[in-house]
Amino acid sequence: MSAAAQVQSVRDYLRGLQQAIMGACTAVDGKPVLSDPWEKSPGEPLQGNGVTMILEDGAVFERAGCGFSHVTGAKLPGSATQHRPGLAGAPFEAVGLSLVFHPRNPYAPTVHMNVRMLTATPAGGEPVAWFGGGMDLTPYYGFEEDAVHFHGVCRDALAPFGADKYPRFKAWCDDYFTLKHRGEQRGVGGIFFDDFSEGGFETGLAMMKSVGDAFLQAYLPILGRRKDTPYGERERGFQLYRRGRYVEFNLVWDRGTHFGLQSGGRTESILMSMPPLASWAYRQEPAPGTPEDALYRKFLVPREWI
Repeated sequence: MSAAAQVQSVRDYLRGLQQAIMGACTAVDGKPVLSDPWEKSPGEPLQGNGVTMILEDGAVFERAGCGFSHVTGAKLPGSATQHRPGLAGAPFEAVGLSLVFHPRNPYAPTVHMNVRMLTATPAGGEPVAWFGGGMDLTPYYGFEEDAVHFHGVCRDALAPFGADKYPRFKAWCDDYFTLKHRGEQRGVGGIFFDDFSEGGFETGLAMMKSVGDAFLQAYLPILGRRKDTPYGERERGFQLYRRGRYVEFNLVWDRGTHFGLQSGGRTESILMSMPPLASWAYRQEPAPGTPEDALYRKFLVPREWI
């Protein structure tokens, strides 16, 4: 398969996945999804196009955004070459799908998923392709069964590609989704992988598809259990406070955000992952024995869930 055909196969899969996932959002929420196609203007650092699909101010989702992009650039930014420094500054092509869902109910967790392929062509060399992605869960009120279910689906999605993949990618996720300036996990983790080229293009594509196809199975049962749970001002306030941590991670540590901004990506789509509302407070600490305290002690720490 030629390099162009490889990219097209990834593009076709991701566009179909985007439609399936956002169709499921409408089925759950009842509100139509806005589809916003875009294209980069001539002369911008990046060339290419994409489709941002978003549901805002719904009955279930305050914001559910899922963005597809297919872009090319003259110089691969440093945020994408952490493990391949020899490709820094090489021409590149990136095809990816990224989503973040922020439910309205504080008992329903935020979820993130990303799957992508990058290719870069070093001077005088052949194109080099690699895959990345994963999914992770960020609860505001912790439930063991939710974390166990989410991790179980992640493990099963990776099982065909070797028994080492889930433990390896689970640990990578725990390490990556850490607010290092606070010494705190973002949530209960999931799986994360990057710079994956083991077994060649076909193996990488198959694994990316398996992860992408598992997303709805991983998240929808959890959302269904929590979206109608009664809550009050206390729970809502804590949700907004914890969303502030989500914002901090995305802006300070997330390599995907940095890649998009450093490479001249579409800012509106890159920052779609932000919650519509969030808050901060000085040294807010939950009272011992409360559900909010349990989140910090039992869930915002690296654990083996399955």
